[in-house]
Amino acid sequence: MGLLGRIQQKTMREINSRTIGPLKQNPDFDDWWTSEAVAIPFFDNIALPVTFMDYIPTDDIDFASEADNALQNFLAKGPEAKMEVSGLVFKNCKDFLDIIGFTEQDKHLWNIQEKSEIWKYVTPSQVYVARRPYNDRDVYVIVACECDWEQEHGLQLVFRQGKKITRVSDQDGHLTEADAYDKPDSEDELLSSFES
Repeated sequence: MGLLGRIQQKTMREINSRTIGPLKQNPDFDDWWTSEAVAIPFFDNIALPVTFMDYIPTDDIDFASEADNALQNFLAKGPEAKMEVSGLVFKNCKDFLDIIGFTEQDKHLWNIQEKSEIWKYVTPSQVYVARRPYNDRDVYVIVACECDWEQEHGLQLVFRQGKKITRVSDQDGHLTEADAYDKPDSEDELLSSFES
């Protein structure tokens, strides 16, 4: 290992999660910390890396504990929980298809009969944990996915406290519909129905 490699290795830091083990600091983003791949029961135990985003340990002393709790809640969800949100993912697909109109390339998506079939066209890629920067300032678990219908922006599933899905959308960087469309939390249907 060269001098530069040794310097980078020394400056690379690590934090520990009681739920998923060690996370290494991202070399490009000081406030991102990523774990090794973790089995995700919601997606039939597909192993995905988990990243704590926007986390500076000295600035948010409660985040690690809240993130661990959120991850425990999320990791307790098996494949049956995926079936419970099939309708929301199916609606996301259909809404997108309605906007772009019919193409032969998307015929297989237009022909979906059962909402649960939508998962054949979704591939999870990464799990993120982040604190909402305002309003409830709660911790959310975000599953970033690729999907057949929105190939440019993908799909994200957002779970408040890892407990309940509060957003299904493209990967637009927002944790809630309220934030994405600058509206009150009370007008965000999924968010406003959350009970802790």
